[in-house]
Amino acid sequence: MSATATWVSPSTRPELIDELVSGVDRYNPANGGILEDYLYHQIRSQEYDCLANLAILKLYQFNPDLYNGDVVINILIKALTAAPMPDFNLCLALLGERRPYPESDDDEPDPLPSLLPYLTALSELLHQCRFPEFWKLYKSEPLAPLRENYTIECLGFDDSVREVVVRAVRAAFTKIGKQRLSNYLDLDGEDFVSFVEDVDWSLEDDVITIPPNPDNRIEATVVHENIQFPRA
Repeated sequence: MSATATWVSPSTRPELIDELVSGVDRYNPANGGILEDYLYHQIRSQEYDCLANLAILKLYQFNPDLYNGDVVINILIKALTAAPMPDFNLCLALLGERRPYPESDDDEPDPLPSLLPYLTALSELLHQCRFPEFWKLYKSEPLAPLRENYTIECLGFDDSVREVVVRAVRAAFTKIGKQRLSNYLDLDGEDFVSFVEDVDWSLEDDVITIPPNPDNRIEATVVHENIQFPRA
């Protein structure tokens, strides 16, 4: 199955969710709870379904009274790890300009406005392949609420970010220095060695070798052009 087909219809999507996402029922506010439960299943199981999560944001767009800031943050966290796919920006587009949503007097403060600029910055760093800066920001004091209240509940979040790193390194390198890759992955020691072995890369003399793939192989291409000039 192609990457696009997997994005549109992941193999882990339940039949009920597939029916909701594919039909007009995705606009039925009564189904919001079902889609939110499915999001939290993704959080707990390391699965991911962007279209189902976008359907939640669309419901919030049409029905502001359904809005849940915690749900939106979890959707954005899952979208972060889809880089370089544009999932995060798609989510932002559906949030639109209607933030912040109205709150009643006895509601807790919406956590989204304070975390959204940081989540956006994290997304930009991943798309720019500035991985050491990503880890530095992610582990900074201002993002303690994100780590302690959200990503701690998201199974395998750090490893999912490292998969983003692996995709980028695979596409750009045939060899990379150990220290450089260690900074990219935010791993060292035995954890680093184990990770390199798990992705089938080889480590020798502080240099990691990445096996050839269609993205990191440079092949010369000869272009023949047949240009005909009109006769006088």
